[in-house]
Amino acid sequence: MSVHDFSLQLSELAQADQLRARRIIDGPQDASMLVDGKRVMAYASNDYLGLANHPKVVEAAMRALKRYGLGAAASHMVSGHMRAHHELEEKLGDYIGLPKTLLFSSGYMANMGILTALAGRGDTIFADKLNHACLNDGALLSRANFKRYPHCNLVKLDAMLAESKGAGRKLIVTDAVFSMDGDIAPLPELLKLAETYDALLVIDDAHGFGVLGYRGKGSLEHFNLKSERIVYMATLGKAAGGYGAFVAGHEDIVEWILQSARTYIFTTATPPAIAAAIQASLEVMQEDRERLKHLRMLIDFFGDSLKLQFAKLPYSQTAIQPIMIGDNATTMAFADALRERHMFVPAIRPPTVPPGTSRLRVSITAAHTADDLFDLITALTDLDVELMGNVGYQRK
Repeated sequence: MSVHDFSLQLSELAQADQLRARRIIDGPQDASMLVDGKRVMAYASNDYLGLANHPKVVEAAMRALKRYGLGAAASHMVSGHMRAHHELEEKLGDYIGLPKTLLFSSGYMANMGILTALAGRGDTIFADKLNHACLNDGALLSRANFKRYPHCNLVKLDAMLAESKGAGRKLIVTDAVFSMDGDIAPLPELLKLAETYDALLVIDDAHGFGVLGYRGKGSLEHFNLKSERIVYMATLGKAAGGYGAFVAGHEDIVEWILQSARTYIFTTATPPAIAAAIQASLEVMQEDRERLKHLRMLIDFFGDSLKLQFAKLPYSQTAIQPIMIGDNATTMAFADALRERHMFVPAIRPPTVPPGTSRLRVSITAAHTADDLFDLITALTDLDVELMGNVGYQRK
């Protein structure tokens, strides 16, 4: 293996239109942002409620910086578990209605920690085919048997579970909202299967927390689900506008994760100022219900108004609205043409999504206005015909 080998691999990515590049953002997350020095309307952020730059959230972080300093400087299990962390765990538990909560530094680390703590050799993890990469990596690292069922296919999952009777501990693992498609997992039916086959149901609610449910409390509220079998994870860097993640559920399950998850035990705790800021985010989420109402109005407006001839807009009742295009080159051309119109919508290509399903991922936030979405709808409609309406183009 030489440096030349990596050069060849990078060249192959470029030829397949799969080479990725970072964008430099100047300033806070908002509907309008400076991206690579150019002012654009941004439809790319997971800051679904527009809280990342909310004055109350920023002020809470600044107060906590003066009280605690910048870093926690140790793991939670040594000397890094500060009062701000402890209070946030309690408030998160109260907010979602689960008995015990544990903070993690990121959603990726949370899912890695959950699955490696709850499953091992001789156990079996049943995972949706479109689960996020961190769930797949956690399953692989656990060394449990890793079985993937077709996306939201309950019949196939039922058959797979039936074949595994007596095969150690069983976990059904799923995203609640699938991050690249915006669709929602059939959680009530998955819980019934968990009960039938004596399994735990691990739910990644990264894109549902703050968005789903009557009060925005997430997928459990959306479906009115309660069960000791549920192990619930959500991130704090999306709708909550901050950083980090948490797992919640039965006291003994969460305590076991605390005692055994290596991604919790052996990493420095998040800065306490972030925990304090998230507490402020939760207060805004509870007090300012108009923010969530506005987001849902925009989601409905976008889905009802965008009519495409060639690209496809699957139904999504979440803030994630995928514009399905198919091939990498056309998807990149679409994104580039939007940037020429001062609009930033990310192009999503393999391996993030399956081959042949490249897409634009429109992310709607409460910081947008109806006019912002109208302008995007107009641009998408024009480019749909201009870029994809060529003779012989076959929609994927």
